[in-house]
Amino acid sequence: VQLQASGGGLVQAGGSLRLSCAPSGRRFTTYAMAWFRQAPGKEREFVAAIAWSHDETYYADSVKGRFTISRDNAKRTLFLQMISLKPEDTAIYYCAAAVERYSGSPYKHYEYDSWGQGTLVTVSS
Repeated sequence: VQLQASGGGLVQAGGSLRLSCAPSGRRFTTYAMAWFRQAPGKEREFVAAIAWSHDETYYADSVKGRFTISRDNAKRTLFLQMISLKPEDTAIYYCAAAVERYSGSPYKHYEYDSWGQGTLVTVSS
């Protein structure tokens, strides 16, 4: 499964962006999808996830109240609406999908077996 993330860019602190993640190739079912991010010199970290079966969402504490994860079932597309952006949100954002297996830990990167190429979000102060 190939995932294509888009929507990144340069925005001032306090601004908003909406990221999208669309699949290509064969149709697939997924247990969950998520956004992770990696800032320069830092490890990849969990941002948000959504469980496909019951729409339950999960967020990192650092983005709660500012980011919203959602999906479009018909287009099998994942979104991340980001508001009140801060310079510390600057990172490459990756979308990921749990396609082959899922043990119910949406915060863990090892749950996801398909990853997009990333889209860069830069927040200036």
